[in-house]
Amino acid sequence: MRHAHEDPELPRLVRRYVRPGQRYLKLGGSILGMTGRERAKFARKLGKAANKITFRELGILLEGGWRERQTAAWFIAVTRRTEFRGRLGELLLASEVCFAGQAYCVALASFGTPADADLLATYLDRYLRCPDLDYDQAAALGALLFLDAKLGRDQATQFLATGGLWHQWIDGPPSKSHDAPDSYRETIGRLCAFAADSAGHATGADRGFRARQGDT
Repeated sequence: MRHAHEDPELPRLVRRYVRPGQRYLKLGGSILGMTGRERAKFARKLGKAANKITFRELGILLEGGWRERQTAAWFIAVTRRTEFRGRLGELLLASEVCFAGQAYCVALASFGTPADADLLATYLDRYLRCPDLDYDQAAALGALLFLDAKLGRDQATQFLATGGLWHQWIDGPPSKSHDAPDSYRETIGRLCAFAADSAGHATGADRGFRARQGDT
């Protein structure tokens, strides 16, 4: 993990991409509580920032703390930079920091392929077996259900069967929310829709130019 006092470039990226308007605090569930005008304004700024950041800079943010990783994952979701799929899957499975996991799930759900569903299923197969760990199981299940609906699959069924891993995790100590799984799918769907709206403010041509400039 990179630390600001060890890496002079990380603080610069944090100032430019993570902290403006306290962006990192607004990503995630807070988006759903915004008014239509607030959401549109935030989507416009998020899309423009996601358009500017380079591949290399995203990689640096993904090595930072939860604020940096969460912001980077959202940028990746907005621009659908699928070249980060494997890295996001690794970070989700490692669960090294809090708060960033939902952002990884949103990005994978936004990519929308069977490969992304497999990464989510791998995470659930590991962490639903740990009822004492209340990490990002709900977000991952919501993302997998979202992808099942999109892809015409039923990969989440293996976890939701009566007596299956999801119910074992929910019922195990400590106490957890018993919201319906479809509520998690709906949340992820709304966050993916916001990422798509933000993408409208990042043109494909400009993204390609920035990517080439950043990787040379």
